[in-house]
Amino acid sequence: MWTRDLERLGKFYARYLGASLGARYTNPAKGFESRFLTFESGARLELMQTSLLNPVGHEPGAQRMGLTHIAITVGTERRVDEVTASLREGGFQVLEGPRRTGDGYYESVVLDPDGNRIELVAEAAVSDR
Repeated sequence: MWTRDLERLGKFYARYLGASLGARYTNPAKGFESRFLTFESGARLELMQTSLLNPVGHEPGAQRMGLTHIAITVGTERRVDEVTASLREGGFQVLEGPRRTGDGYYESVVLDPDGNRIELVAEAAVSDR
């Protein structure tokens, strides 16, 4: 995931979604830096920044062809509610929910600091309500 600020975005995913931040990798010859985020499930997400390329920017929350959002399972429905409330209180935009979708998922849709759409999802078989 390209970003213009590795530290800001990494801290967001660590604070609100429990990701562990890996060490910063720097390749000065290519103007490239990155950090891996590791989630409790073992899933990993690489955050990248560049000084030599100019990745195309999009309006926050834009629906576009290709990758348009990522879904992160946060546990129970109650946990979706808690994380969503925490993000809202932190000043982050909540686009939808929490709600039950037509296909049966319990989720909310929020924007990270770069405007990427993140679905916060309850595990399908886990409910504490």
